[in-house]
Amino acid sequence: MSAAFAHPAGSILPESDAPKAAPRTVWGIEPLALHDLLWASRCVQIVRPGSGSGSVERGPALYFLLRSDQLILHPLDEILKRMHWASPRLVRLRVLTRAESNYAEQVVDDGNRVRFSRAYGRSVRRNDRAWLTADPSLAKAWAGSVGDREAKDLIRSRVPKDAVLSMEVEGLSTHATHDGVREWTERAIKQWRRPNAVLPGLYEYQRGVWAHETARIGPEVRVHGNAWIGAGVELTSQEVVVGPIVLADEDGGHLAAESSGEPPSVDWDLTRSPHWSLPGLTGGSSLRRAGKRLFDIVFSLLVLAGTLPLYPLVMLAIWLEDGRPFFFAHTRQTLGGRDFPCLKFRTMRKDAEKIKADLVKQNAADGPQFFMENDPRVTRVGRVLRKVQIDELPQFLNVLAGHMSVVGPRPSPEKENQFCPAWREARLSVRPGVTGLWQVSRTREPQTDFQEWIRYDLEYVQHQSFVGDLRIIYETVKHIVA
Repeated sequence: MSAAFAHPAGSILPESDAPKAAPRTVWGIEPLALHDLLWASRCVQIVRPGSGSGSVERGPALYFLLRSDQLILHPLDEILKRMHWASPRLVRLRVLTRAESNYAEQVVDDGNRVRFSRAYGRSVRRNDRAWLTADPSLAKAWAGSVGDREAKDLIRSRVPKDAVLSMEVEGLSTHATHDGVREWTERAIKQWRRPNAVLPGLYEYQRGVWAHETARIGPEVRVHGNAWIGAGVELTSQEVVVGPIVLADEDGGHLAAESSGEPPSVDWDLTRSPHWSLPGLTGGSSLRRAGKRLFDIVFSLLVLAGTLPLYPLVMLAIWLEDGRPFFFAHTRQTLGGRDFPCLKFRTMRKDAEKIKADLVKQNAADGPQFFMENDPRVTRVGRVLRKVQIDELPQFLNVLAGHMSVVGPRPSPEKENQFCPAWREARLSVRPGVTGLWQVSRTREPQTDFQEWIRYDLEYVQHQSFVGDLRIIYETVKHIVA
């Protein structure tokens, strides 16, 4: 059995009794770079002091500002929600690394007697700092700093206190030492579900087991638990692999990386889109999807045929008040994050986007969308069209084209979908709808709109049915004619 099998996850570093040895690699990548690629797969770039401002790329949604040898791993969902609502320039994170066990026992000698001391609950083993920002200028300043202390001082001098959001998060923060890499990898190997999003040449041998294409795995090899199998690794049919474990690259494994020896470049556009499948959120069975698509086509044809006489009248009303164009196409996202032009009759002034910047402070919505009760950008004709929802009739052309469905989540642009990853991936696992559960169920209560949007979108995706779609259509029609 190879020596790599003797070590649990983290064996990509040499043993501590050989400190001068070069770090071993997996998939051609050294531990620190592998850590950075994991975060890149979540559309977050890791920036370290002394890396130079040229290392800060355009394309990531966020930048993690870390120490030179810092490794971290923790959830992002709650942080992104808080960032979206508070809009800070910088997030100061306190990362709490807790003990693995909920129970600890130790022997206490108080001089008179020896006793056992028991502690229940996961104690905090490490309390560390990290900074998160969407501002590339801060990331460049951090990268251009000479060392960790200078980087911290520079950021503190550039960002006022009222632009900083402080948060605590449970996870792992450690150093790129042998033990630190071992601990980080033991957690990462269980949480990194799609390393092939940023690393070419990988395939999922079985659930939770990722192997390089040059690895040779015998037909009767048994792998239990999570594993990363490096380049050039050969497993015979008689071997059993028990995870979590990393099988480091064999000699020549460095060929898995680019010829320059550097980690592969990141396609940030790809990491932004939810291009992987979601367990339990696949849009239903193939029969359900085919039936829904057939219903969409038939229903859209009937609606367009029945409302076609209205089109010349609506276009004439728009032209008399504000001229052309008659239609407005806003870029939204459909299945898998693909962009499409969402059609509507134009209900706003031609300079609506320019005026919006002056109205942001009056936004009545608590989330990424913009909403005002009496939006001055809406024309008189537009108010009538919106009240009876005639402005959305052209969207049935999007339904025929396959961009949308009659019923589904509200179509939204990329800038609204980039936050709340779980919600984004769920809602983009189905086609957006002309109407949906959120539209017929929302209350418009202050500071609840965004929360209801997330709630009803997820509820629809998880419990969608043909009967449910018919009920939503009925509620929509009732709302229009009421």
